[in-house]
Amino acid sequence: MLSLLLLTVALSTPLILAAMGGFTSERGGVINIGLEGMMLMAACADALASPKFGPVGGLLIGIFAAVCISLLHWLVTQIYKIDHVISGMALNAIAAGGTNFMHLKFTDEAHKGSVPNFPTWVFYILAFVIPIVLWGYVRQTRGGLRLLAVGSDPDKARLMGVQPMRVRFFGLLATGVLTGIAGVELVAYTGVFTDNMTAGRGYIALAALILGGWRPLPALGACLAFGFFSALQVQLQGTPVFGISIPAEMWAALPYLVTIVALAGFLGKNRTPAGLGRA
Repeated sequence: MLSLLLLTVALSTPLILAAMGGFTSERGGVINIGLEGMMLMAACADALASPKFGPVGGLLIGIFAAVCISLLHWLVTQIYKIDHVISGMALNAIAAGGTNFMHLKFTDEAHKGSVPNFPTWVFYILAFVIPIVLWGYVRQTRGGLRLLAVGSDPDKARLMGVQPMRVRFFGLLATGVLTGIAGVELVAYTGVFTDNMTAGRGYIALAALILGGWRPLPALGACLAFGFFSALQVQLQGTPVFGISIPAEMWAALPYLVTIVALAGFLGKNRTPAGLGRA
């Protein structure tokens, strides 16, 4: 049970960090399915930079890469008014192809091996502290209330003197920072970068945010639930259930199956921010 608990925390951490990144953009009215690409870009940048610049340099460069992708999403959706979903899908495609190219082209063979990084417990602490900080931020600060106002009704927010474009800029800036940390955590946990190593975690984080009703603490709980099922499938692979041997592929699909079932059961019951996707 202890190993299952520890594995749950480890597998939940990148989901929590990415979900909090999704919160700061989606709660401000920007649909963001580009979390996957931001995490992937950060992971690749960290893996390339850490051998030369150390853990701190790798973390900062990873965050910078994710911030660039996030602010590109802001530029495309807020300035050029391109559909948010199309922009997010395009960014994910760019990140998938771009990281594959950069990893093959720029990996230093002399430094190939385990990537130097921060201890994973640092990321675990951040994963549980950041949702609490965001919960307090949106409830107790003027900036947080503006974020909620813009996500609920940007037109009324303008009448009150709030600039939605400015609020969304800082929201997506925070998204880049948080997804950047999530991407770096993946490399810290595995020790290496592999092609498409996010493996859908950005989408699961977004699903957890939706299941949590676009609220930090319930989204944290949803991420822990997804992490638990991921840990469970790792623990049970190769173990017969009621005398039946289940293929490893079915166990690997368990977290994604749970995501689909959960969304199907709870999506209509959650209140979507009214300003989501609106200019």
